[in-house]
Amino acid sequence: MFTVLGGQNGVAFLTVMMLLLILTVLGIAAITVTGFENRVAGLSRNAEAATSAIESCIQTAVNVIQQTIDQADVPSTFVPDPVPTTAMRTQLAQEILGQSDNNPDTPTTGSANLVQSVGGYTVNGDIDRLYIRAPGGGALQFAAGYEGMGAGAAGGGVEILYSIACSTTNAATGTTARTSAVYACTATGESCQRKI
Repeated sequence: MFTVLGGQNGVAFLTVMMLLLILTVLGIAAITVTGFENRVAGLSRNAEAATSAIESCIQTAVNVIQQTIDQADVPSTFVPDPVPTTAMRTQLAQEILGQSDNNPDTPTTGSANLVQSVGGYTVNGDIDRLYIRAPGGGALQFAAGYEGMGAGAAGGGVEILYSIACSTTNAATGTTARTSAVYACTATGESCQRKI
């Protein structure tokens, strides 16, 4: 029936076993790489969502600053979202309008000026008025009215610089992020401009 040719006992068996071992190693490597790619994609999604939540906090803070400057008080419609309490509304108005320059508070739970929920993230924000300065431009530009009617330093037009710090946390994923920015705002109804 079957005859074994001289000295080849088990060679076919070893060859098949070696091929199976190589294919098994390749299969495990493919599964590992796929799992790693899925983790990287998940981390990338979490980072993008955290960045989006942080940017939402910054833009909300700029809106609160502009409306507070325009109305000389934090609008009551901002309580309880994004300004958590009436007491915080009073403190925030003092910080924005200049009764509390360079306040050392931070965007931590309990002392945050702004608290929001954005896409599964809890976002805390802090607004601090830094200082006032005359807008950029030389004496000739000021005298020639390049800044607009009544917009120069002598006409009451000044830039008020604010520091906005935001932090975000997603309890489900453990993702956290933090950023800060400096904006220059005017009392002439123009929008705030990002400086840093």
